[in-house]
Amino acid sequence: MEAYHDTEWGTPLHDDRRHFEFLVLEGAQAGLSWRTVLQRREGYRRAFAGFDPEKVARFTQARIEKLLADPGIIRNRQKVNSAVTNARALLKVQNELGSFDSLIWRFVGGSPIVNARKMLKDIPALTPESEALSKELIRRGFTFVGPTIVYAHMQACGLVNDHLVDCYRHAELGGRSRRGARRALAGRKT
Repeated sequence: MEAYHDTEWGTPLHDDRRHFEFLVLEGAQAGLSWRTVLQRREGYRRAFAGFDPEKVARFTQARIEKLLADPGIIRNRQKVNSAVTNARALLKVQNELGSFDSLIWRFVGGSPIVNARKMLKDIPALTPESEALSKELIRRGFTFVGPTIVYAHMQACGLVNDHLVDCYRHAELGGRSRRGARRALAGRKT
């Protein structure tokens, strides 16, 4: 969890394959802890062809049934079917707009929204931007993309900076520098 926080979470992402990875993982996380999903991340990479949406979009019903027996992933039929459905929807977006990335970054005006939250309880589960993006994704055929899941995706992929202001990553990712952030960075293990 610490390595994920320190190197990935909240870092602006502009890679469709990685966006697809996070869509699959965020969908799998619904109702579970993020730790549970991260522990199975390698299993997901193996099971979902390295998160290659072109390959996943071609998964047959027989392949889906095989995945449902794979202990390396969350074996939930709706979540597995959603990954295949979302791969197909993502390819349609790429065909229409050139990239999935170009679609989702529109919902934050092309650059990260930098929040200045002081406590975890201040971080919302969803925002007007995640609600709007969720509606657009659903309209385009995506599933398991409710506004809460979409907000988690936006946080993970750096569309919003929800690191607390006293977290060194807040400043690293474009937040205003704070004494606490500098202090945390100075004391961080290398």
